Amino acid sequence: MGTVFSFALRDPGPEVTEALGRVLRRLHRIDEVFSTYRPQSDISRLGRGELALGQCDPAVAEVLERCREVAAETDGWFTERPGGRLDPSGWVKGWAVEEASESLRAAGSGHHLVSGGGDVQTCGGPWRIGIADPLRPGAVAAVVAGRDLAVATSGTTERGAHILDPHTGEPATGLASLTLVGRHLARTDAWATAAFAMGPDLGLAWAAARPEVEALAVLPDGTRRRTPGFPDAEAV
Repeated sequence: MGTVFSFALRDPGPEVTEALGRVLRRLHRIDEVFSTYRPQSDISRLGRGELALGQCDPAVAEVLERCREVAAETDGWFTERPGGRLDPSGWVKGWAVEEASESLRAAGSGHHLVSGGGDVQTCGGPWRIGIADPLRPGAVAAVVAGRDLAVATSGTTERGAHILDPHTGEPATGLASLTLVGRHLARTDAWATAAFAMGPDLGLAWAAARPEVEALAVLPDGTRRRTPGFPDAEAV
């Protein structure tokens, strides 16, 4: 998936350690199927027309269905075909992190954190999560605290202006970053991508209307805006 996953386990033990091994193997399998960086992944071959959907790993059809659901939930601001190229990464990364957390929970871990590319799913807690400041490398814009959190940030810090406005095909530039805090990372992450593409006014209004999430936006001039219930432990 072109990113790094990390784990923090507060209650390690034999069963949890064994489960972690299974989780790592599963993440490698997800990467083999969905990575747009691998020319022979199922998703790359499907995009080139070398495979039919029925010939792909069964997870591909499930992921594309979830992408269509998010597209409907966001009035088309989310798409599995950014720039016309098949790329469901906006769903896959958060889904992979959330699935990893669920597997560790099922193995008996009640206190852990899974991070994929900086997007975080926590179990138990409390946890304190720093949100990177997109305009000050190495600094944080805010800290959120709580239990069983999903924290997802879309922005320009790591990859530049890579999120496209699906209606125009042009890079979305109205925000430097947008962070959503919810409970389940797969949707929280996909929604963050969509809300970032919407821009500050529409994106924050859309997030404010969703009881499942709260939002923090950082504009290119450094202005910070947030929804009323954003659970910040402190602003930095």
